[in-house]
Amino acid sequence: MSRKRSSGKSGLLVLILLIAAAAAAFWGWQRYTGFADAPLAGTGADKSIVVVSGDSLPVVVRKLADAGVDTGEAIEWRLLAKQLGAAGKLQVGEYALPEGTTPRALLEAMRDGKVISHRFTIVEGWNIRELRAALAKAQPLEQETVTLDDAALMKAVGQAGQHPEGRFLPETYVYTRGDSDLDVLKRAHGAMAKALAAAWAERRSDTPLKTPDEMLALASIVEKETGIAEERPQIAGLFERRLKIGMKLQTDPTVIYGIGARYDGNIRKQDLLTDTPYNTYTRAGLPPTPIAMPGADALQAVAKPAPGEHLYFVAVGDGSGRHLFATTYAEHQANVRKYLQNYRNAQAKNAQ
Repeated sequence: MSRKRSSGKSGLLVLILLIAAAAAAFWGWQRYTGFADAPLAGTGADKSIVVVSGDSLPVVVRKLADAGVDTGEAIEWRLLAKQLGAAGKLQVGEYALPEGTTPRALLEAMRDGKVISHRFTIVEGWNIRELRAALAKAQPLEQETVTLDDAALMKAVGQAGQHPEGRFLPETYVYTRGDSDLDVLKRAHGAMAKALAAAWAERRSDTPLKTPDEMLALASIVEKETGIAEERPQIAGLFERRLKIGMKLQTDPTVIYGIGARYDGNIRKQDLLTDTPYNTYTRAGLPPTPIAMPGADALQAVAKPAPGEHLYFVAVGDGSGRHLFATTYAEHQANVRKYLQNYRNAQAKNAQ
């Protein structure tokens, strides 16, 4: 009888232990799953974490804590990383920590390398000084070219001896933390070389342009002369007709480029009379280099200029950015008078 009671007590104890173990396992599982999919406290739109080469999971968790993120227990991170196949496979890069980020989502991003993308835009019409100034301020780009002059810059790009003006295609370039300004420039240079080659291959058979470099120079002038897309082929055609008959281009943007950093926003008569390699009022033909970074549309406009007989153009003067075109000098003079009248009207209206 005592044996039966003893056996019964042992069975009951085992059952209690099993129930306790099951309850503990259930509690642990609930806690684990709650951790994995619960938003981390301390995240936010402006927060991120950077994983560098050699960072282990404990190091990453410590970085999260240093950033003010409530990380929970280390064992929970280890179990979750093992479950997700992320253990030992965290990829280098910068990861966003927006509000609502869960441990599961973060580890999956680190496992798959879903890093933050940054953007740098080269604006159509920028010159090399403006491009370099913008690059120097771009964050978080690593700075490798700040101390280089233009010649050393082009050597670093892999184009020693090439003038840098016009050689970088205006476009938005996506990069990640750890990339440098030189990385962006190399990509932009390659993109321009490709765009220029495509435009040169599509050029009209009767073009007066002899080389792709001449096409690039003319495209840079077209880019600076108008921001109106439909005008670009018209202006390209006008300049090509001038080149064919040996007429000076007489375009202000080239004079401004020749003035350089001394340009204060005004072109004076003396500027037009002062001879420089870029003064197309004193010298025939194209300037020795491009004067800005032309976009792909400007390149295509020069490759496929609009037909016509116009040889002159002047701004409308109403603030629209558009131009009046003329075939003869007499028509052009009439358009200049219209421009002056429109300009005066616009100034008077603004003064009211």
